[in-house]
Amino acid sequence: MLSQNFMLEKDPLSLERIRQILVRLEDTIIFDLIERAQFAHNPRIYIRGSFEELRDMEFDGSWLEWFLKEIETFHARARRYTSPDEYPFTSNLPVPVLLPLAFPKILYPNTINANPSILSFYTRSIVPRITRRATLALAAIKRSNGIIGDEEYEDDGNYGSAATIDVEVLQAISKRVHYGKFVSESKFITNPAAFIPHILTPNRAALEALITKPEVERKLLQRLRKKAAIYAQEFSADGDAIVNSHMNGSAKIDVDGVVELYESYIIPLTKEVEVDYLLHRLDGLSQEEIDALTA
Repeated sequence: MLSQNFMLEKDPLSLERIRQILVRLEDTIIFDLIERAQFAHNPRIYIRGSFEELRDMEFDGSWLEWFLKEIETFHARARRYTSPDEYPFTSNLPVPVLLPLAFPKILYPNTINANPSILSFYTRSIVPRITRRATLALAAIKRSNGIIGDEEYEDDGNYGSAATIDVEVLQAISKRVHYGKFVSESKFITNPAAFIPHILTPNRAALEALITKPEVERKLLQRLRKKAAIYAQEFSADGDAIVNSHMNGSAKIDVDGVVELYESYIIPLTKEVEVDYLLHRLDGLSQEEIDALTA
């Protein structure tokens, strides 16, 4: 969540400050993915209605959705979602027990929430890839114990542990994606005249071109690959990194899978959030107020 330090920042929309936050989130996401990769896929926890225990409680969602609901209910009572950089996956949450903090008005009012898309691509594309090694290892163990066919694959029964980590990954990805709003606001207030004509048109392609920095994206992916390769290493008993552990199958996570998460999902979805935010940046403003922004 945003801290009191954020509330005291002289320039909370500084692109350098935002960049530092996004870089730290890279570490959080990588380490969370490493934790999730130790368990098998467990696809059952992502299928709605697959747990009789939840149906008996009149909950027809998936195991993961139930986990999100229960955890986010507690977090909502602790006023997590009053912070402008936090977005829940669950709707109809309770009101906070505590009075909300007086956060500065930084973002323009909006209702953009990309979490349904995040939940979809994470469970359908990312989890199967990062858990592949654990899933295959599980299948080999089951076969050695005479368990074959459908029963040998994908499910290790660690539903609670897997879902707990899933929630952490999802919350980190959500924060990272929705920080695109802060990026858009920062760029907009720096040069409103560059954006306003394309907002009024509206022209998504032109707005995306204004916010896209190919060199920044290239360096991000390069940095991410290096980080993931380092964090994925196994270490010997004396603390030395095992050379080429990613080549001999002992690395903790598929480094290419981490890079793909950013390149194919997080970066494109962040851009969508940034453009959607800009397209609504003038909502409710009079022509006089719009003209004043470019004066």
